[in-house]
Amino acid sequence: MRVEPLTVEELQDSIRRVSGTDVTITTMLSGIRWIDTARQATMYRAGRVLLAGDAAPRVRAGRRQGLNVGIVDAANLGWKLAAVVCGWVGEDILDAYTTERHPVAARLLQNTRAQIALMRPDPQTRALWEMFSDLMDLDDAHRYVADMLAGKLAGMDVRYDLGDDHRLVGTLCPDMKLTLERPGPDVVTAVTRSADLLREGRGLLPDLVDRAQVRDAAAAWTGRVNTVTARTDRVDVDALLIRPDGCVAWALPTGQDLDATTRVRALGTWSGQPA
Repeated sequence: MRVEPLTVEELQDSIRRVSGTDVTITTMLSGIRWIDTARQATMYRAGRVLLAGDAAPRVRAGRRQGLNVGIVDAANLGWKLAAVVCGWVGEDILDAYTTERHPVAARLLQNTRAQIALMRPDPQTRALWEMFSDLMDLDDAHRYVADMLAGKLAGMDVRYDLGDDHRLVGTLCPDMKLTLERPGPDVVTAVTRSADLLREGRGLLPDLVDRAQVRDAAAAWTGRVNTVTARTDRVDVDALLIRPDGCVAWALPTGQDLDATTRVRALGTWSGQPA
């Protein structure tokens, strides 16, 4: 990698070569070199060393998707580190960080390479770029690319393999508006959002249909999982277990009997042994 300062002459020659225009640069305040490199660490953890953000994958600067991925990396890793430090879970939970986040960065690198390929100045790439531009006039294609840039490369559409085939398990739960209900002589309601309830760094188990079984299931994990009875506009589940990073770890479909085995397994995996 070249580290010497970029000169006016070098920049001018590059612009002329790429654009085919006889450009003359009279003044340049500063020049920075960007290398076109796409790399990714094989593992994100080696003992006490953990990689996140730009230290894990290296992508072309300028598109900002890498920043989004780095933020979700931190959210995924931070609560796991805290759980280990607090002694709730063993260190093996840190290995799940690589398993979950490595595929997201791999897809980011793939997208970055595709963007770079479309920027090449040769006639073949120009023809490909024009065909791609025409495809962007189609609503489905436009939506696919927009969703990719807005969410997919940040991992917002990712589904981690948590060993449960429910379609929500392993996905990042969208922020939900919750109307909390606290049983008592007078029922007091308050409106909040699931994201606000996750700010304490604990898991969240919203009981959405007032099922005592659901609340009792998490009683042994008090202090690690916040259990709330609430109403929301979701109609596909009666309850969810949401990890501190927003990932759904367990879901109870509407009207289905409570399966103690899967519920306890999910709580034990991500919140440790009952207190």
